[in-house]
Amino acid sequence: MKKQLASIALALGLALGLGASGAAPDKEFGHWATVNGHRIYYELRGAGRPLLLLHGGGSDIEDSFGKQLDPFALGHRIIAPEQVGQGHTPDVPGPLSYTKMTDDTAELLRQLHLSNVDVVGFSDGGILALLLALRYPQLVRRLVITGANLDPSGLIDADSQELTAPAPAAAEKAQEAMHAAAAPEIPVDDKLAQLWLHYPARDELNPELLKTLHKRVLVMAGDQDEIKLVHTVLIFESLPEGQLCILPGTGHATFRERWQWVNPVVLSFLDQP
Repeated sequence: MKKQLASIALALGLALGLGASGAAPDKEFGHWATVNGHRIYYELRGAGRPLLLLHGGGSDIEDSFGKQLDPFALGHRIIAPEQVGQGHTPDVPGPLSYTKMTDDTAELLRQLHLSNVDVVGFSDGGILALLLALRYPQLVRRLVITGANLDPSGLIDADSQELTAPAPAAAEKAQEAMHAAAAPEIPVDDKLAQLWLHYPARDELNPELLKTLHKRVLVMAGDQDEIKLVHTVLIFESLPEGQLCILPGTGHATFRERWQWVNPVVLSFLDQP
C-alpha cells in the first residue's frame, strides 16, 4: 500500500510540475542566502515594485516561470527563491513542510529588507503565497495564485481512497515517522509525495482563515486543472477581496500553457492602483 500511495502521488506530481532541472545556478541572476540554518538559492532580476515568484512543487524558477521572467522583469524587481530540496537549493533532514517553506521565504524577504511585495505563486507556490499573506501580512501587498489547493481533497484524484487526507492523528504519525528517520537520504520525490498526500493541514489553510485575508487576490486555474474547479471556486468565494480567472482549454500548467493570456492578465492586476 505504501508503494501504491507513493506511485499515485508521484504520478500526480508529474502533472503538478515535478522534475526540476539540474542546471547550474545562473551566474548573472543567482544568489545564495542562509535562512533558518540552511542555504537557499534565489534569483533577482529587473527593477521596480518587488514581485516574489514562488515555483511549483518539485519544480524550479525556470520551469515554473520561464515565460514570465523577462516580461515581468521589465517593470518589476523579481525575487524568485527555490525551496528546500527543489531546484538548486539543497535538501535538509526531515519532511517537507509548507509552513517551514513559508518561514524560509519570509526570512529571505527580511534579509533583503523587503515588505509589501506582490506575490505570484504556481501550484505549491500558490499555497505558500496564501500562507505568507496569512502568517506575515506586513510582507505582502497582493497575490496571484494558480493551481493552488487548501488541502489534499482539492486534488482531482482525491476521491480515490489512496489520496484521502488522513485524520490529524494519522498525519501526525506520518510526520513523526519521517522525523525519526531524520535523513536527507530520503528522496525528495518521496518527501513531495508525502507532502501532497497529507498537506496542507486544516490548521495551515482553510476557508475560515481565508476570510480573514484582507488582500487583493487573483485566483487562477485551468478548466482542466489538476485542482477541482469547485475547490478553486471555494478559495475565491472565501476571500474578501478575491477575483477569479478560469482559463478555457487549459490544464494545471497555466503559466507555461497559456502565457499569452496569463501574462497580460497578471500584469494588469498587479499594476492596478
